[in-house]
Parts: sequence; C-alpha cells; structure tokens
Amino acid sequence: MGGRHWIEQLGLQAHPEGGWFRELYRSSEAIPLAGLPSRFKGPRSFATSIYFLLTGETFSALHRIKQDELWHFYDGDGLTVHVIDASGDYHQQRLGRQFEQGEVFQFAVEAGSWFGATVEPGAYALVGCTVAPGFDFSDFELADRSVLSSEFPQHRDLIAALTR
Repeated sequence: MGGRHWIEQLGLQAHPEGGWFRELYRSSEAIPLAGLPSRFKGPRSFATSIYFLLTGETFSALHRIKQDELWHFYDGDGLTVHVIDASGDYHQQRLGRQFEQGEVFQFAVEAGSWFGATVEPGAYALVGCTVAPGFDFSDFELADRSVLSSEFPQHRDLIAALTR
C-alpha cells in the first residue's frame, strides 16, 4: 500500500499547506471566547483531529497556528517535522517506527511555532494531527518566504525549501 491507496481509501483532499487531509473529529462542544487566551478572536471547539498524508513529491509548507498541534504517526515511511520556535531556534523531529534511529510515534508542536514537514522522495507518511483548542482556518498562517527569511536569516535555506 502506498500514499495513493490511503488518499483514496480515506477520502483525503488536497491541503493548502501541501499534502492531503480529512477532518475526522470536531468536538460538538466549544470553549467560549471569554475562556480563551486573547490571541483567539472567537469560540473554538474543545479539540479537532485530521488524517494528514504527505508524499515525497510535495512538502508541508511552513505555517503556524495559535494552538498546540500533536502529530501521530500511523503508516508509511518516516516523516520529518521542521520547527522554528518563537525564539528563532530550529529543531526537527522524525516520526516513524525506527525508534533506534530517533523516530517517535507522537510529537507536539507548540502554539505560535513555524513548522512544516517532509518525507524522502518516493516515500509517504500517513499521520494524524490533533489540535486543542480546536483548529479554525482563521488561526492558520502560511509563511511568506521573504518576511520569514528577514526575521530568521539564519534559517534562510530551510525557509526557501519549505515555502511556495
């Protein structure tokens, strides 16, 4: 089974950051605006989750959201999550089954961090992403290459590789 199989089997659609996704869960209850930090502009579901599939023919472009995002590895080859945190430090984490090579099944990206993901050419990775408070596209910001490069010139090559 490859990436195409999972795209069809799970009914995934193209994602604006790259890759394929389908929302699986959105809590029926919401946190009112008064109960959220000031960075939010409206109520949010308690939590949301998606399937996300990435192939070696594309990448998940650098973006950030206002919530923490948990990544869960399900199938395929290893995937690298690239993170530039709020202080400008870069780190990466491999998700996959190769624990002896530093891969993990689950990884959290902190709210406000710039992040994207890659897989090797010819490979794919099927993961899940859980966001709390729940995801809303108004909380999603796709990186602008020139703006992010001027803010973090030390990461210019990574930014060029993971922006469109």
